[in-house]
Amino acid sequence: MGAVSDKLLYQIALTQINGVGDITARNILKAVGNEEAIFRSSRKSLLGIKGIASKTIDEILNPEVLRKAEQELLFVEKNNIKTYFINDKDYPHRLRECIDAPVLLYFKGDTNFNVDKIVSIVGTRNSSNYGNNFCDTFLEELASTLPDTLIISGLAYGIDINAHRSALKHNLPTIGVLAHGLDRIYPSAHRQTAVEMVEHGGLLTEFPSKTEPDKFNFVRRNRIVAGMADAVIVVESNTKGGSLITAEIANSYCKDVFALPGRINDLKSSGCNKLIADHKADLFQSFNYFIQQMGWDDNSEKTKKTPKQKELFINLNEEEQKVVDALSTNDSLHVDQLASESCVPIYQLFSTLLDLEMKGLIKNLPGNLYALN
Repeated sequence: MGAVSDKLLYQIALTQINGVGDITARNILKAVGNEEAIFRSSRKSLLGIKGIASKTIDEILNPEVLRKAEQELLFVEKNNIKTYFINDKDYPHRLRECIDAPVLLYFKGDTNFNVDKIVSIVGTRNSSNYGNNFCDTFLEELASTLPDTLIISGLAYGIDINAHRSALKHNLPTIGVLAHGLDRIYPSAHRQTAVEMVEHGGLLTEFPSKTEPDKFNFVRRNRIVAGMADAVIVVESNTKGGSLITAEIANSYCKDVFALPGRINDLKSSGCNKLIADHKADLFQSFNYFIQQMGWDDNSEKTKKTPKQKELFINLNEEEQKVVDALSTNDSLHVDQLASESCVPIYQLFSTLLDLEMKGLIKNLPGNLYALN
């Protein structure tokens, strides 16, 4: 093997260790220095890594790990699959900021993961004409205004596949994030669309070949859909389902989340309406409203406003800074919205708000709303 293949072998092996998830893998990598050194280290030196159990070390030293990695390396090379390791400069930088980002990604296609604007679109597998038409209209407007925007979804039935097909129709690059390896397409009915996507975007997964599309894998897939994007749009959803999980994950990553509202008696819109009511998603009012909220419009208020904190007060701690920055782009925010937009945990938020009130920077309005003075 060449140097590149040797390096990739150990990168793949790091993901094949039983009981070692992405967070633990990153901790081991940080402690040891590089992926090859992990598998060349002695038991004694591995025991010196904080938080690594003896059982885990047994798994690292198990020769089966490298054997499986060799098989996967052959599959990757035979099928011209691109890989992106967590430390690579081309790894999706938005995703890398997420604490549970995959250590290794497999990709079939050709696109830039780090373009200026990325939107994830998710929704029910049983979409209606209302949801499907929204995908087509929204992506047509996006293509005419911001033609380099990357569209991400999960290749599932319903909203996902309609988002991909509408993106292709309007010449927007689109990536399908899979819950299985690149040796198959699930559902198989979407194979032709997947082939087209490889030419105008691609297929992305953290899972090696021979991985079945098991239920838990879809939840893991959803964190990539959320983590890679600037904004997540939930188009149609019941009150339970993968789309709401993606929205929750996106909120935990401090991503912008939007939901398409619907009739109150429409089950397919009940999840979206609840996200809006619970202040976990912004109401998608129009295309222009969306790009203004994202700061993607030269005339948008979000782009034009100058944070008042920078003009008035400098000596703020990290939490106070986040709250003031969030309020500086909004006339007022409910405390729940403020917690989401500022990424300050609710248990810390109230004391932070009190401190800011005492400094005269913010005011408490009726209805648990807060605004800058």
